[in-house]
Amino acid sequence: MKYAIVILDGAADWKMGRLDNKTALEAATTPILDMMAHQGTVGLARTVPEGMEVSSNAACTSILGYEPVANFVGRGAIEAAAQSITLAPDEIAMRFNTLTILDGHMTSYSGGNIKTEDAHAIVTRLAEQLNDETFTFYPGKAYRHILVVKGYPEVLDLSYTPPHDISDDPVTIEELPNGDGEAPRRLLELMERAHVALKDDPTNARLIEEGELPITDIWPFWPGSAPRDLQPFKEAHGLSASMTSSVDLLRGLAALFDIEFMEVEGVTDGLDNAFGAQADAAIEALENDTDLAIIHVEAPDEMGHQGEVQKKIHAIEFIDREIMTRLFAYAKERTAAANTGTEADESADAGAGGVDNSGFRILAMPDHFTPIATRTHEGDPVPFLIWGDGIKSNGAAVYSEEAAAKTGLSLDPDGYEVLSLLLENKD
Repeated sequence: MKYAIVILDGAADWKMGRLDNKTALEAATTPILDMMAHQGTVGLARTVPEGMEVSSNAACTSILGYEPVANFVGRGAIEAAAQSITLAPDEIAMRFNTLTILDGHMTSYSGGNIKTEDAHAIVTRLAEQLNDETFTFYPGKAYRHILVVKGYPEVLDLSYTPPHDISDDPVTIEELPNGDGEAPRRLLELMERAHVALKDDPTNARLIEEGELPITDIWPFWPGSAPRDLQPFKEAHGLSASMTSSVDLLRGLAALFDIEFMEVEGVTDGLDNAFGAQADAAIEALENDTDLAIIHVEAPDEMGHQGEVQKKIHAIEFIDREIMTRLFAYAKERTAAANTGTEADESADAGAGGVDNSGFRILAMPDHFTPIATRTHEGDPVPFLIWGDGIKSNGAAVYSEEAAAKTGLSLDPDGYEVLSLLLENKD
């Protein structure tokens, strides 16, 4: 049996009046996802246990079949692993954004969706000016970067507000790093020094000249220490796995769980993403030695954070048209190859109904909600669908949050068991 997991990051949403009381999933045209939902098993899964911060590190850990509390790793440490940054026992890795604050408001948590090459130049210069025995800057992709803090373990216990949670709102002292000890003062001092340095940055000068938003500040949050005793994916689940994604979080999870990461040209976190190339890379991996291919698509989440409802709908439709269509075609090819003569012809022509001997299954689901209404992550149980060889319908007509709830199948609180459903009777 071969498997694919498609993570529609942040695609789940709440009903919106502007969409005639539909969610983005319901408003999107998704014939393949709807067909698979109708033929497959659909339900709800709580990927982030109540009480945990709603973030993709816990949510995607669940989708990979690991209990997220016992296997928790702070997001900063995961993204550090993506860059092969080795953390000493007295070091904490933090994610930080390069962003834009104007007139005291969080104008853009992404610095106007800054290009990686521009952000890399800015962060490299910050490193030259601000690195010391306590702080070390590492440039990442787009607006996402790493700050390593040495000698202040209390950084793990401070209070942080992700910058996307305060988009367009005033930045208040309560949203800055705060807590007991010396660590918050040191972080705030570093943020102020970076703010001053950024005023004279040459890349910023060019961005302003070109009419783009400048990077005015850095925003550290999501700390994590070096993980210990994580079980490799193949050891935990008996399958080899490969992954494609645009973000360092997923690259880091792949590194921590010993999953092969596939470099795919053109993969981004926006609507310009090479959706089809991600699917093609996954299928190629499955045709070789990989048992399970993971396709993570960031675009719906980014559009949710930006409050762009139509763009979020388009991202979901791109996934259906460019990724799910290819995976369905792959299943039909496997079915035809598994049969002979007239039976193969009938199977190949039978559309959805003919795909029953493919030796292939698909799990599709968001990791969490990113509602347009709040533009941040929410912890509601997310809709999942499992389709393919040996999977029976449990009554859903389409793929949506409401349709999933109506089936009565709920993995709450143990959403991490969704992988077990996918692999059920895999032999």
